[in-house]
Amino acid sequence: MCGIAGFCNPNASFSDNENLYKKILTDMSAAIRHRGPDDWGIYLSARCGLAHARLAIIDLLGGTQPMSRQIGSHEYTIVYNGELYNTKELKRELTTYGASFSTTSDTEVILQGFLWEGPGFVKKLNGIFSFAIWDGRHETLYLFRDSFGVKPLFYTICNGTLVFSSEIKGICQYPGFTPRVNADGLNEIFGLGPARNQGSGILSGVKECLPGHYLTFSRLGLHDTCYWKLESRPHDDGYQETLEKTAFLVTDSIKRQMVSDVPICTFLSGGLDSSLVSAVCAKELAREGKHLTTFSFDFLDNDKYFQSNAFQPTEDRPFVDEMVHAIESDHHYLICDNTAQADLLMDSMKAHDLPCMADIDSSLLYFCSEVGKSHKVVLTGECADEIFGGYPWFHKPEFLQSNTFPWTPDLSPRLALLRPDITKRLHLTEYVEASYKAAVSEIDILPTDSALEANRRRISYLNIRYFMQTLLNRMDRTSMHSGLEARVPFADRDLIEYVFNVPWEMKAKDGLVKNLLRQTALPYLPEKIALRQKSPYPKTYHPFYEQLLSRRLTDVLSEGASPLFELIDKEALKIFLGNPKDYGKPWYGQLMAGPQMIAYLLQVHYWLTEYHVEIRL
Repeated sequence: MCGIAGFCNPNASFSDNENLYKKILTDMSAAIRHRGPDDWGIYLSARCGLAHARLAIIDLLGGTQPMSRQIGSHEYTIVYNGELYNTKELKRELTTYGASFSTTSDTEVILQGFLWEGPGFVKKLNGIFSFAIWDGRHETLYLFRDSFGVKPLFYTICNGTLVFSSEIKGICQYPGFTPRVNADGLNEIFGLGPARNQGSGILSGVKECLPGHYLTFSRLGLHDTCYWKLESRPHDDGYQETLEKTAFLVTDSIKRQMVSDVPICTFLSGGLDSSLVSAVCAKELAREGKHLTTFSFDFLDNDKYFQSNAFQPTEDRPFVDEMVHAIESDHHYLICDNTAQADLLMDSMKAHDLPCMADIDSSLLYFCSEVGKSHKVVLTGECADEIFGGYPWFHKPEFLQSNTFPWTPDLSPRLALLRPDITKRLHLTEYVEASYKAAVSEIDILPTDSALEANRRRISYLNIRYFMQTLLNRMDRTSMHSGLEARVPFADRDLIEYVFNVPWEMKAKDGLVKNLLRQTALPYLPEKIALRQKSPYPKTYHPFYEQLLSRRLTDVLSEGASPLFELIDKEALKIFLGNPKDYGKPWYGQLMAGPQMIAYLLQVHYWLTEYHVEIRL
């Protein structure tokens, strides 16, 4: 896994000032070096510059980038961030065309595939990726992103030059780019945040290449092509056949994603999803006489202060212990203390270049940094709830009939803190409503869908395209910040295409939420684990943490100089900070309640000040 960046202008001549543009590329690579600390490289032609930061996972010696291939007098160059899980199959196919390979890296397979089949080759890729290819013959830059946006790719056009990077901080290195935020960006932060509309980079002029799309930039301008989208299809398989196909797709994805020339590990929470991933990995490694390394997360003194609620019913530790015993893994219990979690709010914002999931991100940033000290590759159980219907909003009537994003059913906690004049200028409620309507219009409802099934299809689509995207962003940014490659077997395209169209009565047969996945897991897991009620990623319940956050935001308030107060009502904030927080009533998802609102506002403050963001309304 790596980081990529670069720029292109078909009407420019970068060779006229070669030293300047090489320095810009070097600076862009340095800005994303955490994504690839093992190596780096740059490429510069008259019209295009490419930069790369490499995390060596496959073909440690031969996979150096940028990678170029010559055809006649024309050069084709790639920078790639990702991992392919069908490299062998693609390589065999390309060999029959006459392709020859000098490395064992998936980077070369993608470049050769492009040379033999053109940009449509991306449809054959099974993996997580973002990559850029410069076609020197036609002076055209291509930017590609995987089907679900597991790997990030941002871009902007600055004075006629397209500038791109895995992370916005790379774009910030390009001369002439100024971070600004307008009304749309603020609506994203305060209305949808920490989610984003697909394609939004929050900052004015910054966009994200859409999942399942590729961009073409040439003298003809910028063109966006959709090469894949999620579709509604009739499901004709019976229950038993559905179960068998699902079990194959799940286990096949996990096994494929174990490919690595360095040791792998897994995150193990003791829940259904991570336990199944860990159990399959452990079984496969046992065939080679190896033991799986696993990691679990918790917070200092959570055993004393944990508060059971509808969203987080049980602690993880007893279930982790049982799984470690069952799969005989080499397990490590990681504990984050309150001060570290608060201190890392700044770093987690910088990892995203944006306000994010507050202390949910900062704690994961800490845990990933600890795992990254010994491993480069980790498999996670992320995305299973979005695919198999694990969240309350899939089955509770108040969510199914809400006609808005179910993880943010009530905007009042956000609106209450904004200045009245800002509320009037942003039209927050209308913005969120328009975003919701635009999103649900993207998915087709089948004539055979009942009203209830149609609502579940819409919610399933929203989960995949919004909520899952937020969690994938979190996973990528927090892991890659420490040079750790996080893989997500449940985000496999074949698996999602199939399960998306499975009716709810099969997904939750006999009223058992995630039944289809639980039945898949039973041969691998203790029954107690396979049937465990969902409990999400842990968070701290220590009262000191909330007090610490309140003090820090109070200090910002008392100083009074933060641009945050161009947006937030100071008196409303004082009242908010003076009241105890409700840990069981989230304002986003299942985890972000009162204390997380404080942490989120701190991140907005950090973002505006550290990035010198100009507010333009």
